[in-house]
Amino acid sequence: MNNNIDEFVNVVGGSSKGVIISIFVKPDSPKEELVFEGNELIFYTMEPPVKGRANAALIRFFAKILGIPRSRISIIYGKRDRLKKILIMDATMDYVVEKLRRYFKEYSKHK
Repeated sequence: MNNNIDEFVNVVGGSSKGVIISIFVKPDSPKEELVFEGNELIFYTMEPPVKGRANAALIRFFAKILGIPRSRISIIYGKRDRLKKILIMDATMDYVVEKLRRYFKEYSKHK
């Protein structure tokens, strides 16, 4: 399964606590979606960048596509920036990459 990681090598990394994902957040977007452009993950959210609403949307979105509780996801870098790093606690790289691949496979069908 490790060959699946190659395409996400710049945005997904391991840590002793789980998996870290680097992601660029674009609030106030017309729809909510995750895209992979130019070796970067970009999360578009309709939420504004006020009072943590865009951050909360990011955590909800990842909890949904990864099938894990929101409590296992935290923003460890960039809470007030558009470039963020989120920690997926107690997850493996293979699990996260497989879930991302499934999301993008489904996303491309509906685009």
